[in-house]
Amino acid sequence: MKKVKTVAESLVTKMEVICPNDTNPLGILQGGKMVQWMDLASAISAQNHAGYVCVTASIDNVLFKTPAQNGDIVTIQSKVTRAFKTSMEIHAVAWKKNLEMKEKVIMNEAYFTFVAIDKAGKPMNIPPLKPVSKEEKIAYEAAGKRREKRMGK
Repeated sequence: MKKVKTVAESLVTKMEVICPNDTNPLGILQGGKMVQWMDLASAISAQNHAGYVCVTASIDNVLFKTPAQNGDIVTIQSKVTRAFKTSMEIHAVAWKKNLEMKEKVIMNEAYFTFVAIDKAGKPMNIPPLKPVSKEEKIAYEAAGKRREKRMGK
């Protein structure tokens, strides 16, 4: 049996500054670029947890809450919320901030499912996740319910 891991071991923080080539003609961050950045942070969280290369299996509930502009700084935080046999759910949240803002503002969040694979592309068993805090335990239970819904159960 693989070593049980904690949520903290999968925590990733990624930062980007929005440049003109990341935006549409109005200077607003393109949604696809935001999802790409979140997917990359989530992949790192998954690989930190699994110890294998991990691939995106699904993306749920991408919520664009507020737009970001050219020059804003985007901070993305991702972490494993639950590990199953070969897959895991990752929660990614993005905030924006600029020089005029006193506090960061949530702009996006999503749930990603990743599968750990070997060099032949075969799914690999991954370590179980042990939620520690009350917040982690709530997220763990909610991840199980989202999985059931994804699987049509």
